[in-house]
Amino acid sequence: MNMLIFIVAGLLVHCVFLASIFDIYFTSPLVHGMTPQRTPLPPPAKRLVLFVADGLRADTLYELDDNGTPQAPYLRNIIEYKGSWGVSHTHVPTESRPGHVALIAGFYEDVSAVAKGWKENPVEFDSVFNESKYTWSWGSPDILPMFAKGASGDHVYTYCYTAEKEDFGAQDATKLDTWVFDHVKNFFQAARSNQTLFSKVNEEKVVLFLHLLGIDTNGHAHRPNSREYKDNIRKVDEGINDIVSMLEDFYGNDGKTAFILTSDHGMTDWGSHGTGHPSETLTPLIAWGAGVNYPQKVTSQFFEDDFLKEWKLEKWKRLDVNQADIAPLMASLIGVPFPLNSVGILPLDYLNNSAHFKAESIFTNAVQILEQFKIKMTQKKETTLSFLFTPFQLLSDTEQINILRKARSYIHQEKYHEAVSLCKTLISLALEGLSYYHTYDRLFLGISVVMGFVGWTSYVILLIVKTHTGLSRSTHDKASTVLLLYGFAAIGILIAFFLLIQTCPWTYYIYCLLPVPVWYAVVKEFRVIQDLASLVLVFPLGQSIGFLVAGALGIEILVFSFFYRSTLTFGLIAFAGWPLITRLWTQAKVTTLSWTLLCLLLAMFPLMPVVGREPNISLVTVAGLVILLISSFSLACLCKSKNKYVPKKDLTILLFQMLSIALSTYVVNSTHSSLHHKQGLPVINQIISWTTLASSLFVPLLSPTFFFQRLLSILLSLMSPYLLLSTGYEALFPLVLSGLMFSWIYMEKEVLQHYGDSLKPKLAVLNFSYTTDITQFRQLHLDDIRRSFFFVFFIVTAFFGTGNIASVNSFDPASIYCFLTVFNPFVMGGLLVWKIVIPFVLVSCAFEAVQVTTQLSSKSLFLIVLVISDIMALHFFFLVKDYGSWLDIGTSISHYVLVMVFTIFIMLLSGLAQLLTTKRIELWGRTKRHSM
Repeated sequence: MNMLIFIVAGLLVHCVFLASIFDIYFTSPLVHGMTPQRTPLPPPAKRLVLFVADGLRADTLYELDDNGTPQAPYLRNIIEYKGSWGVSHTHVPTESRPGHVALIAGFYEDVSAVAKGWKENPVEFDSVFNESKYTWSWGSPDILPMFAKGASGDHVYTYCYTAEKEDFGAQDATKLDTWVFDHVKNFFQAARSNQTLFSKVNEEKVVLFLHLLGIDTNGHAHRPNSREYKDNIRKVDEGINDIVSMLEDFYGNDGKTAFILTSDHGMTDWGSHGTGHPSETLTPLIAWGAGVNYPQKVTSQFFEDDFLKEWKLEKWKRLDVNQADIAPLMASLIGVPFPLNSVGILPLDYLNNSAHFKAESIFTNAVQILEQFKIKMTQKKETTLSFLFTPFQLLSDTEQINILRKARSYIHQEKYHEAVSLCKTLISLALEGLSYYHTYDRLFLGISVVMGFVGWTSYVILLIVKTHTGLSRSTHDKASTVLLLYGFAAIGILIAFFLLIQTCPWTYYIYCLLPVPVWYAVVKEFRVIQDLASLVLVFPLGQSIGFLVAGALGIEILVFSFFYRSTLTFGLIAFAGWPLITRLWTQAKVTTLSWTLLCLLLAMFPLMPVVGREPNISLVTVAGLVILLISSFSLACLCKSKNKYVPKKDLTILLFQMLSIALSTYVVNSTHSSLHHKQGLPVINQIISWTTLASSLFVPLLSPTFFFQRLLSILLSLMSPYLLLSTGYEALFPLVLSGLMFSWIYMEKEVLQHYGDSLKPKLAVLNFSYTTDITQFRQLHLDDIRRSFFFVFFIVTAFFGTGNIASVNSFDPASIYCFLTVFNPFVMGGLLVWKIVIPFVLVSCAFEAVQVTTQLSSKSLFLIVLVISDIMALHFFFLVKDYGSWLDIGTSISHYVLVMVFTIFIMLLSGLAQLLTTKRIELWGRTKRHSM
């Protein structure tokens, strides 16, 4: 098969495998066609005020400072004398959009929203705002428009500041919240003189939404334990006090206003969010006003955490909820229908109303969730053959009717406690049934994907054996091939017909039909399979078992490294001892010593704290100075070389790269100093940063293609943007990694000489652009599996060496401050990805050099790497789960996605490494080359 066709086919296959996880685990939970459900009794409140303090952690709000003073005195007073409080437990991903959707619409959003930066609606949904008579909202342009856009009619009004105000480097991020409070006051001041507006705000079923982003912005910029973050909490506390007083005065203290304060998500100690760490998932909930219970004093209460003692709130009853439960609470307080797609359970303990009202409300809640269950069941039944359909046994049609009749009967008999208990049982069953039908096809799709995985990996192994080992010289039997083709075509038609009569989504056709051509390609090579089986049978059993155990152990080490970074340390220590086992140390002592020392030095990085948690710009400066020393030494060596003429333009390029390193080091220090003094991001620093980033892939192509000159040029060019994206010790990581890569190239040369296979001249004279003679390529040996494993291990080390990149909260926002400080998720994400990619590129370029050094075609080692990474991906596919803690669920899915992206990326990276190492752009015309 042509290499280009193979790469394209491989990319498509792996894109399908990657997409499958989203169809299996991340399909939208929404269904449509339900009837709105409203509590039949009059509500306690005419209006609701919702304060959402973006990024506010529960512990930071509730805790007392060192002097025993509350962080938020007014809200503390509410907890102790006027309202109810607790902790709202959010779900992953702990981002602003999913958090607000859970709060206001009552359901947990699927991951499709990430494609729009958690801003716009990937699917339409109902919300408390949509069901209200009028909603007025003030705050961020990232949050407010999505609820107005999804509303039916024009009764949801938004007032937003500009996106440019969301600046992490701003002098005072509390101005974002001050803006909201001031505009709310101005709005009600205007309402006094505007009769139309006055009548609207005095209607029933009115919602006022204040989105307060300052705390989140200060948390990202200064971290949650900073003075700025805590000062912002006090500002918000004062602002809420002012708004409550103003509204009570405006409405004449009519006692018809309910207030809720909560947060969309928390934040880690290092200023990030997105995953399931308790600091991100535990958010405050304080409710007071019309219809809300007063504080309930208790003598004792038990929670798994020890926060009550820390917060000095043991005497006041803590009422915890899931974040989606807040939506039905708001709907119940102002008497609007529960959001159609809400899966929240009404927290009755927050309500200060009659037992009858509570029973009717929870009954309405149960009917509303049951409606979703019934539609979900109907949809699945219509798309499944009757003899294959397995209904949810615990909630049959008869059972539904019986429970509803019994609950209604209890309400009529004023047995409200029994009615509430029965309705909660019905809600639990309906939610379990919703999950059952939502994951109905999971096993079927999973088997299809695994069949595709195993088939593809088997095909790649056969391709290696057939084209790169000389172990099989079998040819195809045309008659058998045609027969196989017809047989597999028939199987494909049967599968397609089976899917068609069930009206399955188009993606199901891809997942189920993909294994057919893949397994056809495998079975077609049955003669190669026979030759391989014959070889294995004559191979010594002990050696076969040894190879299998070594291979399984190696892959398990790679898999474990995704969970425990320290595994990489043990692997690198083992690598350090490799020359001793193979006796290479007797042949090349200096090379062996440098390899061992660099392995041990690199082994220290996985043991260090995750990047970003403890910024240290001085280490970035040290890294800049070290790379300048290395480049100066290289420059001196080039100038003093007696056997080689070095053109001036090559020296100019090297000097330019050194200047770029020096500028990057200066910009990092200058930017962080400016932000520390709250002077913002200097424009000149921003220009230098973006220019450096843009030139990082272009400048190496101007340098000579001699091995070490080109590799040094690549290192210098990529180190400049890496320094700009660093905040601490990780700036040293590419230096040590590159040193080890240079040593690896020498070691592989020594290995070939040790076994008498080397026909190449010295490494110093090798040129990337002169190594395309296919006649010089050799067949694969068993030792090449070790080389491929080294490459995969180094790639994984590049990935996890300075942090668990599988976790979103490893990202330190401070790392992109040299480029921008205004919130932009796609640009920030792109910069983070490029920071991750740079060590990848360094390893891939070194691997390209190893292939040239060892006289192997890039295709042969690439195929072995593909097999190793696919086996890892299949391993992680089986580890994906949707039960347990949200941290476990999110981690299992992110690991699979990462290893799949890694596999796809390896294909693309191979081409990028070839481009960076072999191509040269002549800006000044071709220079005459002098022999060495």
